[in-house]
Order: sequence, then structure tokens, then C-alpha cells
Amino acid sequence: MRKIETALAAAIIITLAGCAKMGQPDGGWYDETPPRVVGTFPTDKSTGVSTKNITILFDEFIKLENPSEKVVISPPQMEAAEIKGAGRRITVQLFDTLKANTTYTVDFSDAISDNNEGNPMGNYTYSFSTGSTIDTMEVAGRVVEAEDLEPLKGILVGLYSNLSDTAFTTSPMIRVARTDSRGKFIIKGVAPGQYRIYALQDVDANYQFSQKSEKLAFSHDVIVPSSKPDVRQDTLWRDSLHIDNIIQTGYTHFLPDDIVLRAFTETLTERHLLKTERKEPEYFTMFFTYGDRMLPKIDGLNFDSTDAFMIESTAHRDTITYWLRDTTLVNQDTLLVKRTYMATDTAGVLTQTTDTVEILSKISYAKRLKDKQKEYEKWEKAQEKAKKRGEDYLTEMPAKPLEMKTAIQSDMMPDGYVTFESPTPLLAPDISKIHLRTKIDTVAVDKPFTLTPIGLDTTLTNGVCRKYILRPDSTDNLWTPGTQYTVEADSAAFNDIYGNYSSPIKKGMTVRKESDFTTITFHVAATEQAPYVGQLLDSGQKVVKQTSSPTGDLTFQFVKPGDYYLRVWVDSNGNGLWDTGCYADDLQAETVYYYPEKFECKAHWPFERNWNPATTAKQSLKPDAITKQKGDKQKKIKNQNAERARKMGIIYIPQNH
Repeated sequence: MRKIETALAAAIIITLAGCAKMGQPDGGWYDETPPRVVGTFPTDKSTGVSTKNITILFDEFIKLENPSEKVVISPPQMEAAEIKGAGRRITVQLFDTLKANTTYTVDFSDAISDNNEGNPMGNYTYSFSTGSTIDTMEVAGRVVEAEDLEPLKGILVGLYSNLSDTAFTTSPMIRVARTDSRGKFIIKGVAPGQYRIYALQDVDANYQFSQKSEKLAFSHDVIVPSSKPDVRQDTLWRDSLHIDNIIQTGYTHFLPDDIVLRAFTETLTERHLLKTERKEPEYFTMFFTYGDRMLPKIDGLNFDSTDAFMIESTAHRDTITYWLRDTTLVNQDTLLVKRTYMATDTAGVLTQTTDTVEILSKISYAKRLKDKQKEYEKWEKAQEKAKKRGEDYLTEMPAKPLEMKTAIQSDMMPDGYVTFESPTPLLAPDISKIHLRTKIDTVAVDKPFTLTPIGLDTTLTNGVCRKYILRPDSTDNLWTPGTQYTVEADSAAFNDIYGNYSSPIKKGMTVRKESDFTTITFHVAATEQAPYVGQLLDSGQKVVKQTSSPTGDLTFQFVKPGDYYLRVWVDSNGNGLWDTGCYADDLQAETVYYYPEKFECKAHWPFERNWNPATTAKQSLKPDAITKQKGDKQKKIKNQNAERARKMGIIYIPQNH
């Protein structure tokens, strides 16, 4: 009997040993308690302060992360404050003269954590007043890029009580904050009153807009800070997976908290010559910081520049290329020229500038002759080998053909086109040698087409064209769906100014059927009297289709099945391009909207939506899936003890229970 009782007792002991039990692991639990402020000097939120030295004491050793970037002091300090963290304390030394009757805030954001486990303290702000009262109002919102609504991280946001437009350019902000990784900001310690708000990428740290290169945002809205009592739901977590409790907590809700500022960089209109280079013997290029209606005048000093050039320029005329017509000039290694062009002087005024420069070819004529001789010798050996083998061979080396780049899709979109592009300036193509054919009952039939020059500046009498596009000559310039075409260009259909001729080109293509596509229509509620431009985007934000409408009715035809996003902007000047703003002209960047969600399109199934951007602009500026600037992962207590206890079979009760 005793043997049975002894065995039973042993079994019970073994069973209990395998069950969960109270206790703690060897070495103790992890420290999961964030730092706590135990004292400050001067006392937090105290009034009548005159000292410029601040000390904050904690109940444990702390780390202060990146104070120069994360800690923001208001009013802004012209001479940067000294902020140090060591042991259990943080010290702040201000160097600017304290302003009378002013609330000062030192916003540490999430820069403070404990030294051992990195437990974050959370957003912490210390404040004091030099007057008899302390200001506690807050203003919040977010800053985004005006062009693509990406959140702007680290940009300065500030308030002015001076409502004049000149305040932003003549005096520093009176209260400031900096945006976090989500583009959000909170300006604290604000006094009751009326304000204007601005954002600024403050390059010279003077807290005012003083350089055109500084990114900025402005609003004419007058902000009146206010507050109201409110209730929020706070979730208490037992561990990373289990909710302990959900409680309602009363708090002071500060308004406004939904400000949206759209930041842009002004176009730098100062014009300076960056460089001149001659990468190839046939041309040289002048690069400017900004364009000008008047092109540079080039006078040859060691050659006759009369009718010597053909000119190719970018749309803004900030990059101008001079093609040399005469091969004698092409073979001349050094061109000595006098140039007259418009440039901004030291006073910021656009004036006529003249200089003299030697333009050197990167590849000398002697080097080109040597390379050409090597090429000939290589060709000659190949012909001799062919002759010895009894194969066909040539006795005269043929001229190199003009290497045309041709883009002809084998599965052409109904609204697509064919391109022909030359590396050198083209003379007018020989249309009689270009053919568009289709088969009708096995018989090849010529179809009419249009050949349109691209990039040709028609205001120039000696302008350059190097690219043409071919489309069917029909009412809508569309290819007939489901039809096979052949594009042919006979030998010498294209020739350039140096006497080079193109080789024959022939390629077939089939136009995809209408049933392969869908049509997407958005009826956008127009809030401004200007054309609306719509862009259909894929998941990588690549523009798939673009269209415009004076009324906001945007239709995209021949869209392949798939998932898409929509970007729309108000084309205020009607040029079909998104344009930035200008503060001096009181001009905002053109307004951009994103449809708030992805939409799926199926073949031969029209997609149509009504959309009022004004109703979604603040709630969802841009879909998260295509937002590149992702918010930094919020710092959280790791809850290592709960996981450790689970693995050890120990019941863990958090220290705050």
C-alpha cells in the first residue's frame, strides 16, 4: 500500500512540474518600463522663467537619439541650442535672448528611450513661460509634395501672427514644428489669436523664405486655434497578441488638426551657362540653368559661321545643340567662336553676355582617320578570305547606312503609332518610298498614312528634325482593330544632312482586337475653371494613359485589363504639363488629386465612376499602396517578458498590474 502511495505522489509532483507556475527566470525579467520624468528645472509648465538652462531628470538611465533633427524648440532659436543627454538627465542650454511674455516649448518627439532595452518614452514636450501665463493650444496637420502628394519628412512648419504676405520673407516664424516620417506635424504652445501657416525647407536656418531653392508651402487661410473636450478609445494590450482592455479616455481636442500644406520648389529662373561640350564631331551643345526666348548667337572666329549650323533645342530652350552642316567643319578639331547670349548678372538682372571660347572635339580627326583605316583593313581581310573560298566578295567598301531606330510593335494598340528616329538631322523624307499596306482577300492594299515630325521647333528657319511618327490617315488616326498591317520603307527613304541613306525597313504587325480592352471613364466634379488632366497609373506609378478634358469628364480608351490608379491635376495654364508655383506671384502649384483606391478593369467591360475630389482630399490624399514615403515604424515596448514566460511555462503578470 505504501509503495502505491509513494508512486502516486511522485506522479503528481512530475505533473505539477510540467504545469505553468508563478516565478521568474534566472537573471530576472526584462525591463519593459519606459523612462519617467521625476523632476525638471525650471518646473515643467512654470511661469515667470528667466533662466536659459533647463534640466530634466529621469528615474533611470536614458538615451537621447538625434537631438539636432528630432528636438524642436519654439520660438525658433537663431543660435542653435545645446541639447545633451547623459546618465539620468537631459540638459538644454538656450543662447538666444528670452522673449518677454512668451511660451517656450522643447518638443523631444520620440527621441527619448531607456538605455538598457530601448523602451520609448513616447512623445514628450517640456514647456515654460517667461510671462505670467502659459499657452497650451496646438495646431496640427500634414505636409505633402504638391506634385505627387508624397508625405514630406523633416520639413519645418511655422506660424505667423503677422497676417501680411511679406512676413514669410522678412521675419522668422514665431512657433515651429517639424514633420515626422508620415508628413505630420503638431505645433505646440500656441497662444489664442489668428495665424497664417507655412512650410519651409529652411536651407539657411533663418526660419524665413529667403532662397528660391527652398521648398515651401503657403496658405491664405487664417487659422484660429481652439479646443474642446473629447473622448478617445485607448487599447491596453496584455501582450503583442492579446487585448487586456479597451477604455474610454477623456482628453482636450485641439483644433484645427487637419491642415494640409502642399509644398513645391519654385522654378529657378536665374540663367547661367553651365557648360559647352562637343561629344561628337558633328555637333556641340550649350547647357544653361534656364531657358530664354532668344537663342545664343554664334560667330566663328576661325571658320565661316554663315549658314554653318542647324539648331536643335529643348522645349524650354535651356539646352541648345548646334549641328555642323559642312563636313569640313566636322573634321576641324577646334572651333573658335564668339558667343552672345542672355545670362543673369550679379544684380539678378537678365543681360546680354559675350565671351570667346575654344570648342574642342572629344575625338580628334586624326583618331577618327586611324579608326576608319582599321575598319577598312578589317573589311578588306574579310573580302580576301571570301575570294579565296570562292564566295561572293566586294571590291569597294560600301558606305555605312543611316542607322534609323524604328519602333513598330508586333501587337499594335489601336491608338499606337510607328516611330522612325535618326541619330543625325534628317532632310525631308521621301514619302513615295514609305508604304503602309494591309491585306484584303490576300491582296496587299496601300493605305493612306500621315508622317509627322516630332520635336521640330517650327519657329526656327534652320531647325532640326530627327524623329517622325507614322499613323493611319483616318478621322481619328486609329488603327483598325484585328487588322494586319505591313510598314515598309524602301532604301534611301530617309537621308540626313551628311548624305547618309537609310536601309530598307519592313515589318508586319497586328492590331489587337477591341475585345482585348476596356474603356475607363471618370466624371470628375470640377472645382476650378480650368482643364483637368488625368493620368492612368499602374502599381509602379508608371503613366499608362493620359487624357484631358475642359469639363472633368476623363475617358481612357483601349485600356488593357488590370489594376490601376488615377492621378488628376488642374491644368491652370492649359499647357498639358504640371506646373509648380511662385510665392512672389501668389501662385500655388497646380492642384493634384489621387482617386483614393485601386480599381480593377476587365476586358470588354466598361468602367465608369463619378468622383468629387473635394470629398476625399483630406481623408485620403493618396492610396497607401503607391505612397513611396512610408512612415517609420513606431517605437513600441517589445513585450519580451510575456514571450519569455510563455516559452518557460511561467505565468507572467506585468509590473503595472
